[in-house]
Amino acid sequence: MNDAIEDFRRTIEEAVERLLLIQETQSLAPLSDGKWSAREIIGHLIDSASNNHQRFVRAQFTDEMVFPPYEQEAWVRVQRYNEEPWSLLVQLWKSYNLHLAHVMSSIPAETRARLCRMHNLQRIAWKTVSESEPVTLEYLMLDYIAHLKNHLKQIFAEG
Repeated sequence: MNDAIEDFRRTIEEAVERLLLIQETQSLAPLSDGKWSAREIIGHLIDSASNNHQRFVRAQFTDEMVFPPYEQEAWVRVQRYNEEPWSLLVQLWKSYNLHLAHVMSSIPAETRARLCRMHNLQRIAWKTVSESEPVTLEYLMLDYIAHLKNHLKQIFAEG
């Protein structure tokens, strides 16, 4: 897991350099018809960081991993990310995710690996897990990182 967290940190630092090369106007353009702009994707990733931050912390104090769902379309819509400066969003995204890397690295290995039978990762994970299959906090953390990388690929494929 330490290698994954270090890779996560590198991904953040490298992505910030590339993200800041995107012009304000370019960050506003939807990536394709009916899709989010780069600005909205980064906003979504800030929301994802916020939701998963709480999940990573709370999972350490309980034997279950049942968390409130995240209504991504509504969150992005009401926060109006297209009205915020691109550089501000990128810096917030960077800071929040570097903090998450710190949180992840602070969780003891035995806590990350503890099997949890009661969860709702069949609804909240990016790569869902059957309700009948036990999960670990480590799985949720790796799923978060994969989700983030997937969205960065979407942004950079257009850039």
